[in-house]
This record gives sequence, structure tokens and C-alpha cells, in this order.
Amino acid sequence: METRVLIVGAGPSGLATSACLTRHSIPHLILEREDCYASLWKKRTYDRLGLHLAKEFCFLPHKPLPPDAPTYMPKDFFLKYIDDYVSQFNIKPLYHRTVESASLVEAGKKWRIEAKNTLEGNVEVYHAEFLVVASGENNEGYIPDIKGLSCFPGEILHSNHYKSGSRYKSKDVLVIGCGNSGMEIAYDLEDHGARTSIVIRSPFHVLTKELVHRGMSLLNYLPTYMVDTLITMLARLEYGDLTKFGIYRPPRGPFAYKNVSGRSPVIDVGTIGKIQNEEIKVVPEILNIEKNNVKFKNGTEKNFDAIVLATGYKSAANKWLKDYKYALNGDGMPKNRVPEHWRGEKGLYCAGLSRRGLFGVSMDAEAIANDINKVITNKKEEFNSSQGYN
Repeated sequence: METRVLIVGAGPSGLATSACLTRHSIPHLILEREDCYASLWKKRTYDRLGLHLAKEFCFLPHKPLPPDAPTYMPKDFFLKYIDDYVSQFNIKPLYHRTVESASLVEAGKKWRIEAKNTLEGNVEVYHAEFLVVASGENNEGYIPDIKGLSCFPGEILHSNHYKSGSRYKSKDVLVIGCGNSGMEIAYDLEDHGARTSIVIRSPFHVLTKELVHRGMSLLNYLPTYMVDTLITMLARLEYGDLTKFGIYRPPRGPFAYKNVSGRSPVIDVGTIGKIQNEEIKVVPEILNIEKNNVKFKNGTEKNFDAIVLATGYKSAANKWLKDYKYALNGDGMPKNRVPEHWRGEKGLYCAGLSRRGLFGVSMDAEAIANDINKVITNKKEEFNSSQGYN
């Protein structure tokens, strides 16, 4: 099957790119391995999840949020917005298509994409001038290499399968990972009566969502170092000294640290208060696991009934994108630095891999569609000129 542009992935990145291409009247297809769009949001998020950033940073191109949108949208409100977005732009992904390979053919002029139709069991072949990787940075759950983890007899689940702490009441649960998901899951578990511990190894910033909102707004007017100084000071006033609880801040401020490391500050939903009240126990790095017993590097140990791996995700694009070198590095992330991260070579683009949330998704989608439109327009002009047309 021939198409001008092929998009891999029907998450927010793929949907936004589709809408922007539609605005330019550029024909395209979306291949999605699941049976719905925005499958991460619809299938692999926990019940209490909401958007941590304010609404002005959480909308997609060419469709403002409705006037009644709350400042911080709950999951269901955002999904209704996504449903309306898909309807407005008449986006129709091809579902149950798992891309198995994509490579350059015809002397580098086209992309050949092979996708398995998992409903029918056959492999479909597509050809496109432009290929957009929109399969997301949260494409595949990352499982760390922890000695003895595979022999743990209790329940082990990645955060993308976690829904609610209600089934863990009165159980000992260990959360591994202290990013936003890990901290919020730990809160949810304790809130439902689980005896909760969380592994904290690395330094990170903790902010309220109001401080993040204020900081992101100030970045429009002030340099990063000034915003970081102010927000860090306000965070210290809010939380005090957290080092006695095993939580350390990085030397760089929250927004500078995000720029260099890609790691966002933890937006506190109440977890810090539970840690300070010793309702949630902080534990250090794991040494090894022997059956239900987990040994930590400070010499302590404890038995657990379940382990939740809030250890993040990784891009799996390099597994199927054979000529990834034109846009991605060996980890499946953009090889170019922001703000040119979305642009590859040979008609290859990547959307939603900048670690800048929905705000970054929108910027990527518009930039990609505009660039593809520019390339197509230039080709038409060159052709017309070669034929002697004005």
C-alpha cells in the first residue's frame, strides 16, 4: 500500500501529527498495534492518575481545551478531550498493526514498512515518502536487573499494569522507583491500607503542582537559573529538610536538571507528608532478593508480599526501525538535541520523544507537519520549473 506519510503509533503524538497533516491536506496512515488510540492512557494507567501539569501546557494542536476544563485535568476529562480530538479531525488509525520492520528502499527515496495484522495473521507492506516514529518514549516497560527478582514468589507487576491499591490492603508492598509514578503509587497503596515501602536511590526535586505551574509560567519571562533559585527556595519552605528521610536534591535546580537529564521533578500528591509521618518507609538500593526477603544495601531486610516496578519505560523503536540512525540514537531516542530533535534525515521524523510532555508533543507535531509540507511544496516547484511551468 502506498501513502505519502506513515505514522507509527496512535498515542497523543501520532494523533497530533495526523491532525497537523490533515490541516495541510497531506494524505497519511497511522498504524497502531493496540485496538484503540491513546492505549497507554486508556489501558495502562492507574485509577487515580491525573495530569500533573496545568491545562495551558496540556492540549494538542488546533484544538483548545473547553472553557470548563479544570486547571489540573483528571484522566477521564483528558480522555474525553482526546475522543473529541479524534472525532474533529476524523482520525482513523489502522489497529492491530504491529510494525515489524521499516527500512529505506529505492535508493533512499522511500520507506518500506512491514506490519503484522494481528487479527488476520498476515504481514502487510506499506511504502511511504515520509515516516514518523510516534510510538512514544513510554513504549515498553523497563525491568531492572535485580539479583533474585525472577525468583520472588509474590506478585511482581510493572506500574503500567497497576490500577489501584485496594487489593493490597494489609499487605507488605515494595515500590521500586521514585519518579512521579512510583511516588503516587506509594501514596495510593498506603491510602488503601498497604504497608508500603519505597526504594529511593537517586536525588530528585520535589515540588507541588502549583510550584511547577508557577515555574513554567515564569520561564517565559526569566532565565532558568533565576526561576530555579526561586522555586527551590519555595520548595524548601514547603517541605523543609528531606535528607533525614533519605531524599536528596540534585545540585542543579529543577528546571535546569530537567533540561540536562530529562528527569522531571516529582510533583507531590501527598506522598512526602506520609513519608514524614512514617506512614511510608523509605528504603535504599536493593542488594538482592531471596524468596520473599529483600535485602538492602544498608544491611536492613524485610519480607514483602508484592513488588511494584515503577522503573519507567524505554523506546522500542530501534527493534523495528532498521535505519534508525537517520533520526535516533542507540537507545531509540532522538540523536539531535532540542529544538531540532524531531527532524531526521531521508524523510524520517520522531514525535513525542523530547521528554517534554504534551507541550512537547504539540510542538513536535506542528514542526513535523510544517516541514513535510515544505518539502512537498519545494518538490512541486522544482518539478514545475523543470517542465517549464510558471
